Amino acid sequence: MRRVLIIDDQSHVRTAVCLALRAKGFDVETADNGHSGLRAFKASSFDLAIVDIFMPEMDGVKLIKALRERNPNLPVIAVSGVHLGGSDRTALDLFPLAAELSNVVCLQKPFGPAELLQAIAKAMAVGVSRSATSMAVREGVHPQ
Repeated sequence: MRRVLIIDDQSHVRTAVCLALRAKGFDVETADNGHSGLRAFKASSFDLAIVDIFMPEMDGVKLIKALRERNPNLPVIAVSGVHLGGSDRTALDLFPLAAELSNVVCLQKPFGPAELLQAIAKAMAVGVSRSATSMAVREGVHPQ
């Protein structure tokens, strides 16, 4: 069973994601801010983190960096509902520009269960790829 940590300051989002994932057999834990999410991550192991980008106290970008310091291959889905200054661009459009946030799957709010499950499949595939690359580099094999 896959363990998922959902970190979002909006209770309705946490509840909806939690219900959708539990219905599909996931073991889910939730946190309402970055600090409590980091504590939960330190206390247990997770196969995936779903992180809201805009939260009080600790934003999602700092949280993702902290999670990746502890587990560099952790599959992460970043979620946001924020649009940038009256344009069609969202905060998630900026993620590819930050090297330390590479291989983060982005999901724009609002999203449905099907979109969430697609994002999870993609994030898990990225996590497996990152893990294989890390292992190869540690063993002295550099992927092409």
